[in-house]
Amino acid sequence: MSEAVKTRSVDENILEVTDLGVDFWVGNEWVAAASRMSYAVKPGEVLAIVGESGSGKSVSSMSLLGLLPGNGRVSGSALLNGEELIGASQAKLRKVRGKDIAVIFQEPMTALNPVYRVGFQIVEALRVHFPLTPSQAKERALELLKLVEMPDPQKAFDSYPHQLSGGQRQRAMIAQSISCDPDVLIADEPTTALDVTIQAEILDLLRRLRTRLNSAIIIITHDMGVVADLADKVIVMRNGEIIERNTVQEIFTNAKHPYTQELLAAVPHLGTGTAVAVEDVARTDAPALVLKNVDIEYPKRGRVPAFKAVADASFEIYPGEIVGLVGESGSGKTTIARAAVGLVPVAGGELTVVGQNIAGASAKQMKAVRRDLGIVFQDPGSSLNPRFPVGESIGEPMLLSGLFDKRQINLRVEELLDQVELPRAFRNRYPHELSGGQRQRIGIARALALSPKLLVADEPTSALDVSVQAHVLELLQEIQAKLKFACLFVSHDLAVVDLLADRIIVMNHGKIVEQGATENILRNPQDPYTQRLIAAVPLPDPALQRERREKRQAARG
Repeated sequence: MSEAVKTRSVDENILEVTDLGVDFWVGNEWVAAASRMSYAVKPGEVLAIVGESGSGKSVSSMSLLGLLPGNGRVSGSALLNGEELIGASQAKLRKVRGKDIAVIFQEPMTALNPVYRVGFQIVEALRVHFPLTPSQAKERALELLKLVEMPDPQKAFDSYPHQLSGGQRQRAMIAQSISCDPDVLIADEPTTALDVTIQAEILDLLRRLRTRLNSAIIIITHDMGVVADLADKVIVMRNGEIIERNTVQEIFTNAKHPYTQELLAAVPHLGTGTAVAVEDVARTDAPALVLKNVDIEYPKRGRVPAFKAVADASFEIYPGEIVGLVGESGSGKTTIARAAVGLVPVAGGELTVVGQNIAGASAKQMKAVRRDLGIVFQDPGSSLNPRFPVGESIGEPMLLSGLFDKRQINLRVEELLDQVELPRAFRNRYPHELSGGQRQRIGIARALALSPKLLVADEPTSALDVSVQAHVLELLQEIQAKLKFACLFVSHDLAVVDLLADRIIVMNHGKIVEQGATENILRNPQDPYTQRLIAAVPLPDPALQRERREKRQAARG
């Protein structure tokens, strides 16, 4: 595989899309998902396609490679280096996929094969397109894992996808995607599951790839900070059509369409929070969650050695308080969240949930504690049973508790749908019939079913578009203010935590490095790691973001 920079005229389009249309056969009729899309991407150029869920931004890009379900059809033209992709044979598309056009998918857990080790999957991609020996391919795979800042490349190479954290899985998939030095890289929400420091590294990596190979990048995202950091041109989509297109600078400073203006207004900005300092909170109640010198270990599994995920963690959360738990991927924040709801055993110390020490608690004791717990998962699509109407999913915790009859469950389900501002008729719909934001509202409703004293929210808005995210966060704030439950909010998005949390706990490599009032942590961080985290947050302003990036690069030397 040649490392030489590919020579292309900067005036030639690598990819030229004309009048692209994507339709799906639904309910005995063709429904348009995207229509009359035209754009071109030149060598070394980054095009951002932004818009809400269902706007057609992902399906239009997936259609270029024939990655649509059986009920989809494509019209129009897409020329890659002058060769037509629309209507091309499967044999031709197989050669193009990975080598000429690579895709970084939004959800790495479903994009990576769960039965093969990560290293095998990267090696496979390399050997399909290049005449490499197994040892050469392994060497290149380890080099790629190092390139995407994987903490322990050899360990990741030997791991299955489920043994890596969300951010590490995303990095493994990016390593696989860039393995063949593609002409065009389609990045579908490439930084959604990543922490801000890793996001900054990945964006730098994509920028270097573009420079080194003169490749074109199409980035599909709802994160306007990422758009400001990376994009040259921006396309804004709504209801399957392009409603505005311009340079990144013009979009951010002089957006013409009201919808574009709404999108930009919905972006949370670090520094706009109005958190209450912890000293001002009256604490008359007992804490809902207490950690005292907690250690959490994962046992040895196969080739993956045992390791301590959390060491000597201590903090507490009181009723009516939202505490943000932040840190890089693999820092132990999700492990603490899982331990708080009894999904991971505690190796040492005390973990008290609503008055019960659950370190070593029996199954009967845990069943009683779980009635006072609610959990909102990161991916609402995979956390809801696809065979259940959503009304059944919401009512399931009440049914399992044995404390409610059928009539009470029905009434409570309707009440919860009202609380999360969804029509009561939605109770009969299935998860796949709802948008991402609607599914996350169902997840919140289910978590609140038993009126918990502690709610654990693990990245509940990371996969949502900015406007939908803003609505879900407002909703969570309103419900929490009304019901006064304690909330542990795990997130890598510091702007969201700033907006929502009363206090912040910062984790790094399994240890708490800093904790305190939101205002103090974000405006006056003491620990160098916290300072790096805050400096890595992309600003939704191209000029300011360029200035910040140059400072960061200058500091590295």
